[in-house]
Amino acid sequence: MSRQELESVARAMVAKGKGILAADESMGTIKRRFDSIKIESNDGSRRAYREMLFTTKGIEEAISGVILFDETLRTAASDATPFPQLLSKKGIIPGIKVDKGPVDLPGFPGEVVTEGLDGLRARVKEYKELGAKFAKWRAVISIGEGIPTYTCLEANAHALARYAALCQEGGLVPIVEPEVLLDGSHTVERCQEVTEQTLKVTFNALFLQRVYLEGMILKPSMVVSGKDCPQQAGVQEVAERTIRCLKRTVPAAVPGIAFLSGGQSAERATEHLNAMNAMGPHPWEVSFSYARALQDPALKAWKGEADNVTTAQKIFYHRAKCNSAARSGKYTKQMEAQAA
Repeated sequence: MSRQELESVARAMVAKGKGILAADESMGTIKRRFDSIKIESNDGSRRAYREMLFTTKGIEEAISGVILFDETLRTAASDATPFPQLLSKKGIIPGIKVDKGPVDLPGFPGEVVTEGLDGLRARVKEYKELGAKFAKWRAVISIGEGIPTYTCLEANAHALARYAALCQEGGLVPIVEPEVLLDGSHTVERCQEVTEQTLKVTFNALFLQRVYLEGMILKPSMVVSGKDCPQQAGVQEVAERTIRCLKRTVPAAVPGIAFLSGGQSAERATEHLNAMNAMGPHPWEVSFSYARALQDPALKAWKGEADNVTTAQKIFYHRAKCNSAARSGKYTKQMEAQAA
């Protein structure tokens, strides 16, 4: 894939009014989600759940791409259509999570680094043959007493940049995801400081690895107060601090920023996205790449029952459309009331 092709896929991923569905839960994560609705996680239930999401009518109006897990990329729907093909037919771009998850950073208690670079070149080639057009790699940064350290930021940025370079070489658009966790009692000021530092180190690493910025997407966390902080920043403050932080660190060459929801409630994630876009225009598209904030309400309605598919799909479509409206700052509380 040439640079032009990488760029055109990246632009399509952050097309106006659209965002990305993260449906790349690992085996452990999907099991936890299914435990919450008291159903077993097996091949059948996982396929039925993903199929419920992917076959929702009209979802392509709000969803530009879907990040899949290795198993899901190789799974077919009940009519034997492979999931990547099913999505492509709807005009939705299939992508793949390629990292192997975080492991403890030796010598740095409380900090982790993401693994998965070994053999990545061969996996990128295979994933491309299976129909993926983009990839994702998540780095995890925690805020705490004396952390994150520069060593942790550097190790994760280096891995993200190596991954991004390998993806572009193999013809996949890399989503670069440095997630600053909201776990903890830190203030919103502290979150902004760490997010800024994380992004500076990350873009420096991307520059050193010669990653083509026009052919990648950034998936950062928003600047929010720690979950256990008694002082919670309001929607407007979160939007202002997040945009300020991004303007200081993210080159305008990057086509788009697709935020992760990172444990925020479905509605709050939409409100934050809406407030940021209402402040625009920005140098890059400000979009979303949500997992829980798009899926949770639908998952709870589905409960693993075939009879609930239609209701769950309506709820999923509604959440996607709310976030689609938030892409241009047009989301309102009334949209939630109408759906209810």
